Amino acid sequence: MATTTTPRVSPAHEAQKLFFEIGMDHRGRVGASLAELGLTFSQAHALRLLDPERPLPMSSLAERLFCDASNVTGIADRLEARGLVERRSSAGDRRVKALTLTDDGVALRGRVVVIMSEPPAAIAALSVADQRTLRDVLKRAVEHLRS
Repeated sequence: MATTTTPRVSPAHEAQKLFFEIGMDHRGRVGASLAELGLTFSQAHALRLLDPERPLPMSSLAERLFCDASNVTGIADRLEARGLVERRSSAGDRRVKALTLTDDGVALRGRVVVIMSEPPAAIAALSVADQRTLRDVLKRAVEHLRS
């Protein structure tokens, strides 16, 4: 009779599972708030990534969104149709299209940034001491990304 062993799950695996669960719950809540603004999560994320002071080539936005350039075209089409962004030719290469926020886009981006910056309810419910501990641990984890 063969015995099966349960793979050992590290604390890092457990933490990732918890991050994922909190993140998915939070994305649902954020998504509902963004839907009230008439935005999908991808459209809102694109607005958030656009710098009000500097046009961004669509290819660069695709990289930052971790998606194909064709997906950015659809996102840009919908944002442009709402008057939130404009496509402009890049000064260095007229074939390159860059997105720039309109005044309405800047205003809506501000609301998006507020919504997307809210901490997940599960983290906000922790004590301030636990929030600080979590922040400090995550800061150390991020330092590993940069080293």
